[in-house]
Amino acid sequence: MVRLIISQLAMEKLLKKYGAKRVSESAKTALSEALEEIGKKIGEKAQKYSEHSGRKTIKSKDIKLAVKETNF
Repeated sequence: MVRLIISQLAMEKLLKKYGAKRVSESAKTALSEALEEIGKKIGEKAQKYSEHSGRKTIKSKDIKLAVKETNF
């Protein structure tokens, strides 16, 4: 089993914030896995943008550009 970075509690809070009455464990896990995959893709692109700019630090503009380029 893969250890997820985003907590199950955070997934439950997120889903309940947008109207869910109850959330199954499998739904929390599925959302966590999906968001981590999205975060991975955005992070990889943002890292490339920061390196292209001659920086080691990812800045908010790198994230915003990566999100825009990833169509999220």
